[in-house]
Amino acid sequence: MSRVRVASLLMSTHAADPLTALAALPGVPDAVDSVRKAVDRVYGHRVMRRRSNEVSSEAALRGARASAALSGADWALEEVRRRSDFGSDTEARTVGAALRLGAETGQLLSIWRQSPLRVLARLHLVAAGDAGDSVGRPRQSGEEVDEPLIEAPLPDATEVAARLEGLSQLIVTGSSAPALVTGAVVHGELLALRPFTSYSGLVARAAERLVLIGSGLDPKAICPSEVGHAELGRAAYVAAFEGYLSGTPEGMAQWIAHCGKAVELGVRESTAVCEALQRGAA
Repeated sequence: MSRVRVASLLMSTHAADPLTALAALPGVPDAVDSVRKAVDRVYGHRVMRRRSNEVSSEAALRGARASAALSGADWALEEVRRRSDFGSDTEARTVGAALRLGAETGQLLSIWRQSPLRVLARLHLVAAGDAGDSVGRPRQSGEEVDEPLIEAPLPDATEVAARLEGLSQLIVTGSSAPALVTGAVVHGELLALRPFTSYSGLVARAAERLVLIGSGLDPKAICPSEVGHAELGRAAYVAAFEGYLSGTPEGMAQWIAHCGKAVELGVRESTAVCEALQRGAA
């Protein structure tokens, strides 16, 4: 395979399982294996036997904080924990949106595989609240997009609709590709499309988490990949995403590996939470 064009793969009616080609790219099997081992280790922690709900709640909070940081609202964890007003300014609204998405994600698992576009619309509605008539639907021609950090050219509304439909069909049909690969493609495609007028980055990262949880890789939602994306840094995030946009095998492998490292760092964060709970420090 000399070149991978993700948009073409997603909209192809000929490939029964287009993501398998991505799963076989150099370096991707190693990233998948490393993630699987890391997740298995944290799930084997003794704290998970009785206090997994506490770990899940903390992972949701930390994941929301990290996703908001990538969208330009880099608040300290304790500030996020203590605040109750998230409507006062742009940063506060971003943090509030990320927190609402973290709370909503688990409620949408049963719908995701049957109606992913409905879930994406719901995620945007939850993030944006009642801020205008563009909420909860893909953007239309001429509508402006507010998406901090990502400056790649915007596909037009017609292309967005077609690629969203292709992504939806892929999810509904299912894939034998590892969850890491599927999650990375869902994340990257939504980031590339920026299908909503606002908060598309938050929605893209929430959708990646939906894939990881719903696939069975992280059923208790304790491995916040958003934490890893933020820890790796905004510059590295953008650079890896440019690999996704390139559509080349090397670029795609770079993006998938980056997403794998993010999951592993999320595992490390939750392992630290487990250790703190075990010591009675949390």
